[in-house]
Amino acid sequence: MAPRIVIVGGVAAGMSAATRARRLNERSPITVLERGGYISFANCGLPYYLSGRISGAGNLLLATPEGVRSRYRIDARVRHEVTAIDRAAKRVEGFDHVGDRRFSAPYDKLILATGATPVVPPLPNADAPNVFSLRSMEDMQAIRRWLETDRPRHAVIVGAGFVGLEMAEALVDCGLEVTIVERAAAPLPALDPEMAGYVRDVLDEHDVRLLTGAGLVALHTEQGVVTEVEVDGGERVPADMVILSMGVRPNVALGEAAGLKVGDSGALAVDEYLRTSDPDIYAAGDAAEVVHRVTGQTMHIPLAGPANRLGRLAGEHAATGASARADRVLGTAILRIFDLAMGVTGLTAAAAAKAGIVADVAYVHPNHRAGYYPDTKQIHLKLVYEEATGRLLGAQAVGRAGVDKRLDVIATAIHFGGTVNDLASLDLAYAPQFSSAKDPVHEAGFVAQNQRSGLMPAIHPTNLNGQQLVDVRAPAEFAQGTLEGAVNIPLDELRDRLTELDPARPTVVFCQQGRRGYVAQRVLLQHGFGTVRNLKGGYTLAKRVRRPQC
Repeated sequence: MAPRIVIVGGVAAGMSAATRARRLNERSPITVLERGGYISFANCGLPYYLSGRISGAGNLLLATPEGVRSRYRIDARVRHEVTAIDRAAKRVEGFDHVGDRRFSAPYDKLILATGATPVVPPLPNADAPNVFSLRSMEDMQAIRRWLETDRPRHAVIVGAGFVGLEMAEALVDCGLEVTIVERAAAPLPALDPEMAGYVRDVLDEHDVRLLTGAGLVALHTEQGVVTEVEVDGGERVPADMVILSMGVRPNVALGEAAGLKVGDSGALAVDEYLRTSDPDIYAAGDAAEVVHRVTGQTMHIPLAGPANRLGRLAGEHAATGASARADRVLGTAILRIFDLAMGVTGLTAAAAAKAGIVADVAYVHPNHRAGYYPDTKQIHLKLVYEEATGRLLGAQAVGRAGVDKRLDVIATAIHFGGTVNDLASLDLAYAPQFSSAKDPVHEAGFVAQNQRSGLMPAIHPTNLNGQQLVDVRAPAEFAQGTLEGAVNIPLDELRDRLTELDPARPTVVFCQQGRRGYVAQRVLLQHGFGTVRNLKGGYTLAKRVRRPQC
């Protein structure tokens, strides 16, 4: 076999497909047609170049046309925009912006890696010279020029997702005053709201103003340049530059015009070998649908990891006619803003409910390594699992160290169909400078096990009305704030003060994180108290979702 392979689009999926195809088929002519000026670059590194943490734009370039031509004998052409697919003749038509002429390229196998485009609202002045999105090297260069030549002082970022938050950090590093506008009720909508609350905290620490529940209404200009951003409610925020970070849409126009099927997610529908509705045309990366590992539903998940892995498989199948099946995707993602890392894998609690899965959650707030080792940091970890079976569904983690390790372990467990019991029994590496003998992953598994077995009935802090609340922390902790109506009986005094409580009333015990609450619960249940629940996540979580009483 020596099929002529044409790939539309480079970067992650396209170049992964091209190089994999070459490694498996030395004889096939392989052509990559990229409409931008770069065939492969580190998209995820763009904010860090703007902030100066990555020096030299050349460090973001992963491959050049000359390099892939020399090493792989791949014909990679930049600024070649494909405008049409002639499926009957099996060729693509387009325009060469370098040579200022039209071109035609025949194919036996075609791979569409056309990516996605930032969402730009249909508002007047959205095309003003100081309104930007960040998706490409060209976008990054335009932002850099504006920072250097116009010296803006106030920036408004529309959207508090991954890119929006990374850009907030980058612009703060550049010395700007930053306001983030987010339509949702909390930042980083990929997380459940109580976990996203930690994002708000770190933004406050670095004087980034966050407006949630505030959608973009208008962009007001003077002399053609945006000077104010108007949000829901009428507030106008000063802006010398605006970054639109409102998500992306898959680029499907080329395939759709050729009659290829577009899935319910809005991305191109593909089979288990990345083939579209035309078996000689593949799609991978941000333009193509993926299947979610937990729900089995087709989705659009525009992330670099799946784009690289699935592009590689598309290139293999196109070059050889065979490959492994495209694996399902969890949507594992992580970012760090300032010194706080946060991430997610699999389903959030909200996503599980939307998918019709009856789920429960476990919260733990352990140290990322042995507490006696210097410079230990706390992790906030939320585990989502199927109530009936204990099947792992997802996790979210926030902290200043060790977050990536825990998310990766849980993602691996979900990938192989693991349960909370599997999580609790994992044999993980331990030394005090790396972890604790009971790793945060173990602790999450233990809590979930106890909840499922009935050993530790638990309750979420949003469901406390009518309960007898017992705060078992030390008096000094209690004095710093507690839940309205709670009485303070420190754990070590509990057995001697049982008569101060009503064993017939439904009771909720809590401490700072949940461990002492669990011990107190076991004491009360074995001393004749009827219904006793431990507060999920302890006071650490409760003060985020309820108004504390000082």
